[in-house]
Amino acid sequence: MSGALMIQGTGSNVGKSMLVAGLCRAAKRRGLSVAPFKPQNMSNNAAVTANGGEIGRAQALQARACGLAAHTDMNPVLLKPETDVGAQVVVQGKRLTTAKARDYAKLKPTLMGAVLDSFNRLRAAHDLVIVEGAGSPAEVNLRKGDIANMGFAEAAEVPVVLCGDIDRGGVIAQIVGTQVVMPPEDTARVRGFLVNKFRGDPSLFDDGYAMIEAQTGWRGYGVAPWFPEAWRLPAEDALDIASAPKQSGFHVVCLRLTRIANFDDLDPLVAEPGVRVTMLSAGQPIPADADLVIIPGSKSTRGDLAFLRAQGWDIDLLAHHRRGGRVLGICGGYQMLGRVVADPQGLEGAPGETPGLGLLDIETVMGGDKHLTEVRAQHAGLGLPFSGYEIHIGESNGPDRARPFAHVAGTPEGAVSADGRVAGSYLHGMFSDDGFRRAWLQTLGVSLSDHAYEQSVEDTLDALADHLETHLDVGGLLELGLKP
Repeated sequence: MSGALMIQGTGSNVGKSMLVAGLCRAAKRRGLSVAPFKPQNMSNNAAVTANGGEIGRAQALQARACGLAAHTDMNPVLLKPETDVGAQVVVQGKRLTTAKARDYAKLKPTLMGAVLDSFNRLRAAHDLVIVEGAGSPAEVNLRKGDIANMGFAEAAEVPVVLCGDIDRGGVIAQIVGTQVVMPPEDTARVRGFLVNKFRGDPSLFDDGYAMIEAQTGWRGYGVAPWFPEAWRLPAEDALDIASAPKQSGFHVVCLRLTRIANFDDLDPLVAEPGVRVTMLSAGQPIPADADLVIIPGSKSTRGDLAFLRAQGWDIDLLAHHRRGGRVLGICGGYQMLGRVVADPQGLEGAPGETPGLGLLDIETVMGGDKHLTEVRAQHAGLGLPFSGYEIHIGESNGPDRARPFAHVAGTPEGAVSADGRVAGSYLHGMFSDDGFRRAWLQTLGVSLSDHAYEQSVEDTLDALADHLETHLDVGGLLELGLKP
């Protein structure tokens, strides 16, 4: 059987996803056949796979770093939060059930078979599988039945390297403390550690680094400085969406919903030189200088409609529209723009219906099979083709559908208002297409640029691999994974 290495963290958001992506690209450039794997992920920002399922978008980016198409085996368990206490459980790309946290704790151990099934297929097909943990192995209260960290590492017999985040402070306590609370059999699986997100001169941490080695007995694999170009890569968490500071440009405002989903639509706009993107947080009014307001996808359309109204954004949107501003709703945001959203079966919460924003003359009914597919579409107004994907439940119909946003295989898709300033579509990922994005923005008065988004992502993955090669013992890490 071929090799594997697992990167676990001292906590959430310590940079595990980025490290795995960089190591994957470094391994690929060394001529290895490499694949990413995350046993369990929690994210509403999913990617549609070529085999008709969905996985966390971080694993899709890692697959890209490996030169592979995204596959459901790369993230066999995906949890998509629908409320503060419950989430949809997706197993090997397909919805299994919706479970509250307490119920999922009982379900989780039964999913190890699917996790190992997916992992073993990847391991058999590649020289090396680089695995990303979730949260922290220091959460020893969750160790029983664990499938995301040490439970998986034990079952799959995979060596572990622990990553600490020095940017949040206390990295010595993070790493040493993790060893202290873990049971000895788990501690023995850790082969070393590394420190991530250092700002300044890494040599200033030499004494602290030596202290961690002395306290734990683990080998250090290096200190990775902060990677300033990280914002150029697709963000998995809406809180991570950022860009180089811009004081001017076409102002796009996106509403940060509580269950925001598949917001990768924003990444190409963030990178566009003539565009300034603002992620609007709860309690903030929609600014008067907004040119375009985007209502993104949501895992709980009716719930986020209530949240939107609680912020007063419904009133702000009407004022924005009266001022001549434009509105684009994508997926769940498209559904919110209509007259009503009905969920008679209670697929996203309690059965019932919620009045929409009334900016599009459509009605949405939740139901039917989940749409999970990659598509090739043609924009109705521009006549330009673009690639995208659908990931939603529900159907929307009404008079404004007579003015479609696009056509898919000759069938009208989406809707546009009579004044042309409000549009909705179920299609995600459209702005990744450079030609379409430029032409669409030009119709809104944005100057043309030569920014190539997809090439920028590739270049940034190469820069990330270079960054890790410079500061970490990448050869030692890969060797650790390749040892029999």
